[in-house]
Amino acid sequence: MAATVTLDYPIEIRWHGRGGQGAVTAAKLLAETALELGRQVQSFPQFGSERRGAPIAAYTRIDEKPITLYNTIEEPNVVIVLDPSLAGFLPVTRGLRADGLLIINSPEPPDAVRRALRWESGTVSTVPATRIAVEHLGRPVTNTAMLGAFFAATDLLPLEKVTGVVRATFTGHYPEAVVEGNLRAMRDAFQKTLLG
Repeated sequence: MAATVTLDYPIEIRWHGRGGQGAVTAAKLLAETALELGRQVQSFPQFGSERRGAPIAAYTRIDEKPITLYNTIEEPNVVIVLDPSLAGFLPVTRGLRADGLLIINSPEPPDAVRRALRWESGTVSTVPATRIAVEHLGRPVTNTAMLGAFFAATDLLPLEKVTGVVRATFTGHYPEAVVEGNLRAMRDAFQKTLLG
């Protein structure tokens, strides 16, 4: 993997996924981790038709000082795409800053994704999150794998801190095998993330 992308505060992230893939949960987990490390945070979803499989967006803001904005994020520095099929019909790079970071669930190398999306600026990061999720969880829920990719691409927060938050959040709500599968998926994605 190439050197990580350095993000300046405030960090504004837009997540694209489908209902049931965990985009809202991932946005919250990232906010909770940053909060534990003393950052100021916001996390909120935006739903269209509220049904499993429908496209959804979620947002995370992270800053070192109090956040006084309460609107959706129109010009994110990071866009994270949990479901690669969304890039075929949603403008996932809309508003993404020229020096921004696009992280997408794809087995393709970053250059191939860049060409397919015709996004010529910033940095593209890819990770085979669906394959990783199926391997570790037995189903294509990619949220924790995409969190692993985010931390690999940015080196913003220590991965072990994030895995601690995931463990604390999931324990008691899911069987231990599911908790451990999510942690393995996150660590595996961290290792398999590519930047270009």
